[in-house]
Amino acid sequence: MIKKYIIQSIFLNLFFLKEVFAAESGGMPQLNPEFWISQIFWLTLTFGILYVILSKLILPKISANLELRKSQIQENIEAAEKQRKESESKLEEYDKIISKTKLEAKNIFKETREKALKDINAKRDALEKQIDEEIKKVEEEISVLKKAAPEKINKIAIETSSEILKNLIGADVNNSSISAIVDDLSKKNSDKYYGN
Repeated sequence: MIKKYIIQSIFLNLFFLKEVFAAESGGMPQLNPEFWISQIFWLTLTFGILYVILSKLILPKISANLELRKSQIQENIEAAEKQRKESESKLEEYDKIISKTKLEAKNIFKETREKALKDINAKRDALEKQIDEEIKKVEEEISVLKKAAPEKINKIAIETSSEILKNLIGADVNNSSISAIVDDLSKKNSDKYYGN
């Protein structure tokens, strides 16, 4: 590429030779044809050295620096892509853990609810059984009291009647005759109240 520039500059110098001869009369030494060979030599030498310095020293460093930056950028892009994939996999794991935890919590809540309902039902059944037993006991006691009540009532009625008659008459009355009257009345009343 530099050779192309050198050839173009020589061509342009020859092309403008007419203007150069005109300028030579003005006293400009670089336009004097006798100095052209030395000027072309130094021009070629200067641009040659510049070309060697650029192509062998400066451009390889710039090229290496560009390659290094390119490789670093590529590594950064690959690292970013890797981290993006890892983040996505972590998010998927996180979503799976959340859904699994929700399902476990729902199952635990369901099991706890069922257990609580079973406990409540068992306690209610036990309480109902206990209440039924208490009711049976009370009914038995009432039945016993019902059976024993007429005798006690008759005894109280006999004693009370005997006391009343004693107070009215002033003498002791035979308890057996009062007992017969009270038994007869209590049988009529028991048929009336108890349906016996």
